[in-house]
Amino acid sequence: MSVKSIISIDMGGTKVLASVINSKDGIISRIKIPTDPGSSEKEYISSLAGVVKDVVTEADIDEKNIEAVCLGVAGSVNPFTGIMNLAPNLGLKNFNIKEKMQGKISFPVLIENDVNLAALGIKKFGVAKKAMNMLAVFIGTGIGGGLILNGKIYRGSGFAAGEIGHILVDKNGPVCGCGKRGCFEAIASRSAIVNKIIDDIKAGKKSVLADDVKAGVRIKSKTLAMAVQGNDKVAINRVTAGSMVIGGVLASLSNFMNFDMIVLGGGMFEQLKDFMMPIIESSFNDHILNAAVKGLELVPSKLGGDAALWGGMALAEEFLGVKV
Repeated sequence: MSVKSIISIDMGGTKVLASVINSKDGIISRIKIPTDPGSSEKEYISSLAGVVKDVVTEADIDEKNIEAVCLGVAGSVNPFTGIMNLAPNLGLKNFNIKEKMQGKISFPVLIENDVNLAALGIKKFGVAKKAMNMLAVFIGTGIGGGLILNGKIYRGSGFAAGEIGHILVDKNGPVCGCGKRGCFEAIASRSAIVNKIIDDIKAGKKSVLADDVKAGVRIKSKTLAMAVQGNDKVAINRVTAGSMVIGGVLASLSNFMNFDMIVLGGGMFEQLKDFMMPIIESSFNDHILNAAVKGLELVPSKLGGDAALWGGMALAEEFLGVKV
């Protein structure tokens, strides 16, 4: 195969998802491995370099046709220096992953926040091709946002733009993972909704999730979706409440920024979008200003969990001028 490609890697807190991808063939190969939270920085880089080698082998592609390796990291990163300022899920801080990886592999290495990378993928290859001012929202374990303004990714002065999960929703609300109280994601993310369901069950409310809660089993998005589909009242009530908050916050952001498109994705939303979307839309419409809603589309992403992988190609074009 002679088509130029890149390696795009989504570096999550629990897994590393790597792919060889180009715009002609899409995803040619993919490899997913678990992340070892106890690994040292040296071990983590060696593991990542190994994934790069394996995904190229899996694709059966000549290394000379690989133009770049693009890394999407959950955390605050500087794509120009290659430094991960803080990646709490990986236990890394002020870590120059670009420099470390460049010592292990021969391909140019690029780095970006994972949600920004997903927003780039949605803009370049997804439903937002024609959007000029777009907000991508990912609802899962937490809640993340990526901003496209005037057709380009907006990273902010300190590369921390898009952290919508930490918008204050209720000053008396639960403590967030960031240490503050009442953040958006502490109220409406999957983690927050599951915590409320656990409280309900411990308070004596009946639910099909009770056995999992008693056994200490982690309730994932798929399990939550099955409970909602099974007409479990506890799950339905909590997902409904979270969805209403999501709609209200998105309306407030739209009133402030006047987007022409908001794209929804993320693990929980992907599993529950048929249930959540009408509730989000209803709450959104209750709070949006007439002037801000004109020409605005509120839509699900069509790239699913692969949005960040597609975004790697947009990043390579931005920083290296290469199109694959």
